[in-house]
Amino acid sequence: MLTLIAKRLVAAVVILVVLAAALFGLQHISKSDPVHTMLGPGASPATIAAERHRLGLDRPVATQFWHYLTGLMHGDLGTSYRTRSPVATDLRTFLPATLELAMFGLLLAIVLAVLLAVATTLRWPGASVIRYLLLLGGSTPAFFVAIGGIIVFYKYLGVLPATGRADDAVPSGPTHLLLLDAVLHGQPGLFVDALRHLLLPALAVAIGPAISIGRVLRSSLITTLGQDYVRTARAKGLSELKVLARHVLRNSAGPALSMTGLQVGLLFAGVLVVESIFAWPGLGQYTAQSLPVDDFPAIAGVTLLLGAGYVLINTLVDILQALADPRIDV
Repeated sequence: MLTLIAKRLVAAVVILVVLAAALFGLQHISKSDPVHTMLGPGASPATIAAERHRLGLDRPVATQFWHYLTGLMHGDLGTSYRTRSPVATDLRTFLPATLELAMFGLLLAIVLAVLLAVATTLRWPGASVIRYLLLLGGSTPAFFVAIGGIIVFYKYLGVLPATGRADDAVPSGPTHLLLLDAVLHGQPGLFVDALRHLLLPALAVAIGPAISIGRVLRSSLITTLGQDYVRTARAKGLSELKVLARHVLRNSAGPALSMTGLQVGLLFAGVLVVESIFAWPGLGQYTAQSLPVDDFPAIAGVTLLLGAGYVLINTLVDILQALADPRIDV
């Protein structure tokens, strides 16, 4: 296990360095000039030259990359051209909303995937309806699911809100995750309100990954159900549900965990799009506001943060796979 963890951590560091290099390269081959973006078209050549010197943009490219990389190692993501504040500070402001949406969306995706896999494997009544509904949602882009959800649940049924994180005043901390802060502050009304705001955007980002994870889990369940030890468990008189819970799920989890790790990237991409539709105050809105003004430090900061999250989750998935199946070669 220690060997596995060491290998995955080294690989994660290499991937993040390559990602940082790619982002730095994209900035330098792009035709946009951040100094003109910051100062506007009326700035004088002397002012532009002074600002380029202050930002270090007149140094050799290798020197710029080294300073960029060493800054990243110390948590310095640069200064946003748009907000004029450190990108790390901006990310701390917008990250909690995105983190809450992504975590709840991933949890919802796993729940829907298990429901789809178990229901279709055990042929529960209504399993076909669940399958076709999820397939319909999974084959539809996240933004279209989001818009459809707003039309159905907000406009016609009026049961779920369409924008924002909460209607009422929210506590100032300590986690800035509204569901958790509502529990810590003993505010059940806020918890329900935050949950109602969270359901639609989380469902929009969860359906696509749920289909992929559910298909892999179902295939793995069917294969495992044909094993000798499963037939022995049935011969002991255990019901199909108990056989599934006690003997099958853990041994079938490996492929589904791998697919979950792969789907995290799709889920993050969906989150950034869905946030703009629901006016969700997270990294998606921050990125959408930064793109039109070529705010590279902000865009790169979001990309690196999401890349680090993706790598971390896949590393945890590898470790969980090894725990679920010790036969995996580390």
